[in-house]
Amino acid sequence: MNKRNYAKELDEILKDTGNKGKKLFLHSCCAPCSSYVLVYLRSFFRITVFYYNPNITEREEYGRRVAEQKRLVRELNRQAENSGDAFGIEVIEGEYQRDLFFQKVKGLEQCPEGGERCFACYHLRLMETAKRAKEAGAGFFTTTLTISPLKNAAKINEIGEALSGEYGVAFLPSDFKKKDGYKQSVELSKEYGLYRQDYCGCVFSQKERLARPSTHKTCANI
Repeated sequence: MNKRNYAKELDEILKDTGNKGKKLFLHSCCAPCSSYVLVYLRSFFRITVFYYNPNITEREEYGRRVAEQKRLVRELNRQAENSGDAFGIEVIEGEYQRDLFFQKVKGLEQCPEGGERCFACYHLRLMETAKRAKEAGAGFFTTTLTISPLKNAAKINEIGEALSGEYGVAFLPSDFKKKDGYKQSVELSKEYGLYRQDYCGCVFSQKERLARPSTHKTCANI
């Protein structure tokens, strides 16, 4: 079986002028990961950033990340107003449902990072995104998660496409790390002075980070 090229599939969708200006509900895990995705897609879609991350272990950390997300969007909207070559971006913050996250990963606590526990987390966040996208009448929904070199893009797309069938909203395929997407997100994070965390967000990734030497790279600081 040939391996799917999600980046190429996305490019084909962007070539279809009938999709230009459609509403895209974009789940964002953090401002740094969303930076390249927003710059890349804001000329094609009317984007609503949906910040829904109940996996984040501490409320203070959650608040810091969501504040950076909103600050980045304000900066990008200011640029769009001056240039006139991109659509404005909206931000919606979901509920901080930490207890729900623990319910969804119950029994998977000992799974390694990047395994079944993470897949359950992806599903939780994408399911809420699909639900909200349908309520908003969006043409598409997707997530910034595929920008990470350490996340399983094929699994994320598989989950998104299954939820698309359940909720009746098209899932936008992606592998945003391709075409130097991850590298560009790092550069944009420096340009905008974004806070770059050194762990995914959940208590499990936090424990792994604390157990590793400080020189170990993560998806947030590569």
